[in-house]
Amino acid sequence: MNDITIKQAQEIIDKWITTTGVRYFNELTNMALLTEEVGEVARIISRKYGEQSYKESDKDKQLADELADVLFVLICIANQTGVDLSDAFLKNMEKKNGRDSKRHLENEKLK
Repeated sequence: MNDITIKQAQEIIDKWITTTGVRYFNELTNMALLTEEVGEVARIISRKYGEQSYKESDKDKQLADELADVLFVLICIANQTGVDLSDAFLKNMEKKNGRDSKRHLENEKLK
């Protein structure tokens, strides 16, 4: 199960939530959890790639695991609000391609 689609991930998480997790937390709780998980990602990045020093309690934290936690909660929110992330992602990329087709190429700061 190394390569899965976004749709498959949404289905896997829904099945896990309804069997092992009992039920979804409400949207507000999941939003708070998402914020917490993003904070964990920020903590790891600031210590590993930035200038902050590690705390003893942070030394065993893995970026991949924390990113997976962010993805899990994000997919939970999508599932419970009826968002098809595959469709949303493709539409968002179309929007970005149209809006940004020249914007970044013409940005002096990026040259």
